[in-house]
Order: sequence, then structure tokens, then C-alpha cells
Amino acid sequence: MINPLRPIGSAFLSFLETTGRLAMFTVDGLSHCVRPPFYGHQLLRQIIEIGFLTLPVVGLTAIFAGMVLALQSYTGFARFSAEGAIASVVALSITRELGPVLAGLMIAGRIGAAMAAEIGTMRVTEQVDALTTLSTNPMKYLVAPRLIAGTLMLPFVVFIADVIGIFGGYLVAVYKLGFNPSNYLQNTWEILTTLDIVSGLVKASAFGFITTLMGCYHGYHSGGGAQGVGKATTNAVVSASILILCVNYILTLFFFTKDVAG
Repeated sequence: MINPLRPIGSAFLSFLETTGRLAMFTVDGLSHCVRPPFYGHQLLRQIIEIGFLTLPVVGLTAIFAGMVLALQSYTGFARFSAEGAIASVVALSITRELGPVLAGLMIAGRIGAAMAAEIGTMRVTEQVDALTTLSTNPMKYLVAPRLIAGTLMLPFVVFIADVIGIFGGYLVAVYKLGFNPSNYLQNTWEILTTLDIVSGLVKASAFGFITTLMGCYHGYHSGGGAQGVGKATTNAVVSASILILCVNYILTLFFFTKDVAG
């Protein structure tokens, strides 16, 4: 007799196994981030890859997000004669939510996939095993520099994205909707607080860690040749995107509670 609960139990046990493996991988990776030796050339390579080469795609995403947000806000607020709040809405939305989340998702699609593909290829071609043979810890050489670079550089990328996104809203508001430039900039400056900017940068740091962790984890545990590498790449992007959205809610709830209490 077939037990109808067996597939559910099997899926749950598989979930627990994957969670445990990911937790052990995370702890191991973090421990190598703070223990010497450090591979500076690998860290510099990842800093350039994450912090600078991703700026064009993130910048384009941010400026169009700011422009669309300004247009949509004007359309909605015009019904209540509240068009003057557009500058505040654009600034808060970009710095608190859209900047970190959109940048995180774009980084997950670009950097997370690249990391999973690179490390996965090294795994299936036994280059990871070769590092161990050469007395080089793969976690310290491949994973730790990526975790450090992702955690440190994504806030920098998001800060640039915030500026570009707000500028996109400014362009639409001033040159399309006829707002006064000085008033728009003044309203933007007055509405923003330190918490608004810091909360977005903290989110960015968390998203950078999640993206690099998922890329490294799925690439490190890939197998089965080219098909396995492709699967690892897909899993890295999907899992990073889902975790970014989940963690975004948790951090938003935390900062919102602090903001109301303050």
C-alpha cells in the first residue's frame, strides 16, 4: 500500500538536509572571512566585478525606476490634488525600497549566476580538488573573497543607484510635469533622514551577502557536467531572488518599527 504522506515527508527531509548543508557552508565561509591567510588579488578582482562592472546595468535600472515612479505618483496623486508629495514619495521609495531591492535582484542575475557558473565549472572539471591538492583551501580562495566583496561593495552600488534613481524622478518631474527645480530638490532634501539612507544600505549589505552566498553554494555543490552547472546557475539566481525579497520584508519591518518608536 502506498503511503500518501511519504512524498511530503521525503520533501521535508530533503529541505532539512539542504538547510543544514547551507548553514554549515555559511558558517564555514564566514570563518574563513576573518582568518588568515587572505588572498588580496582575489578580493580585488571580486570588488571590481561587483562594485564597478555592475554599475551600468544597475544605473539604467535605477534611473528608469525613478522616472516611472514619478510618472505613476503624479497620476495617482493628481486625483487627490497631492502632486506636491511626488518628490517625497520618489526619494523615500528609492532609498528605502526600490534602490536596494532592484540593485539586489540585478546583482543576483548578473553576479550570482556568474559565480555559480564559474565555481560550478571548476567543480565539474576538478579544479576545486586541484586546489586542495595544492594545499589551498577552496573555501578561503574561492568563497571568502566573494562573500567579503559582495557584503562591502553592494552598499556602494546601491548608494549610486539611489542618487541616479532620484535624479531620474527629478528629470521627469521638472522637464515633463513642470515642477519647480528648486522646490523639488528642497522637498527631497527635507524628507530624507539618516535612517532612510542607512536602512537601504544595510539592506544592500545583506542582499550582497545573500547573492554571493547563493552563487558560491550552488556552484560549489554542483555536479553532473554542463547540465549540472546550468542547474546550479538557475538555482543560484532563483534562491537569491527569493531570499532577497524575504529578507527585505524582515528588515523593512525592523526599521519601520524603529522609525515609529523613534
